[in-house]
Amino acid sequence: MDAFTVHTGRAVPLRRSNVDTDQIIPAVWLKQITRDGFEKGLFGAWRVNEPDFVLNRPQYAGATILVAGVDFGTGSSREHAVWALQNYGFKAVISPRFGDIFRGNSLKAGLVTAVLDEKVVQRLWDDIEEDATTEVTVDLVERQVRWSGEVHDFALDDYTRWRLMEGLDDIALTLRHTDAIDAYEGLRRDTLPTTV
Repeated sequence: MDAFTVHTGRAVPLRRSNVDTDQIIPAVWLKQITRDGFEKGLFGAWRVNEPDFVLNRPQYAGATILVAGVDFGTGSSREHAVWALQNYGFKAVISPRFGDIFRGNSLKAGLVTAVLDEKVVQRLWDDIEEDATTEVTVDLVERQVRWSGEVHDFALDDYTRWRLMEGLDDIALTLRHTDAIDAYEGLRRDTLPTTV
């Protein structure tokens, strides 16, 4: 995964709360066998059935930060929801509260989730809607979200922050120990299973 330190981009105001993972990526998309192409199904029902849905509005095309309501990413555990957001181009999601499993999946995959107070999210929505070119900065170095003179801290544990800043997913963390793994495998009896 790509390292994330500071990202500045335009944002999408998703004025919806209780958005579950089935709304983020409908179950029909879970049949796909690769990690690519999920952007086509992102918020699929809303994009098809609601012509004025926020992702259908041209002023938000190319935005890289999603600003959602309370309880974003609740429901079933599906990494596909994270992949859909990333495939669409989102680098970060801001919300007053995330579903725990979704947030864990996001942070492991390199999608930054910043928790801000509901009143702060409301002001950010208002500013983005007033001017769709508003630039928002998500800063892991300082653990802050900034825009239009506003600065707000968000909490993120040191270990997760380090992984994101180094661009280390679970596989990359394991690969940092290949010498130790090879040494261990070299000491095992030939009759035991080995990895290739």
